[in-house]
Amino acid sequence: MALLGIIRRWHICDQIPLREIARRLGISRNTVRRYLRSETIEPAYAERRSKRAIDQYAFQLSAMLKTEEARSRSKRLPSAVWTA
Repeated sequence: MALLGIIRRWHICDQIPLREIARRLGISRNTVRRYLRSETIEPAYAERRSKRAIDQYAFQLSAMLKTEEARSRSKRLPSAVWTA
């Protein structure tokens, strides 16, 4: 359920004070107050697209895994190398 819906239901239906709502949700009282006063249904945020350090090696790693998969079981690298 949307955060704004939870805030409005607790405040209007259940008569829970702003401070208690903020404590339960772990957000600021000012944020709770702003959500209750707003005309919007639910705030929309842009999706985060962050690069991970391993992304630049993904192609090389997948190639290495395919190479190991093609080898016979006795010629493969020990599993400790891959789990470390």
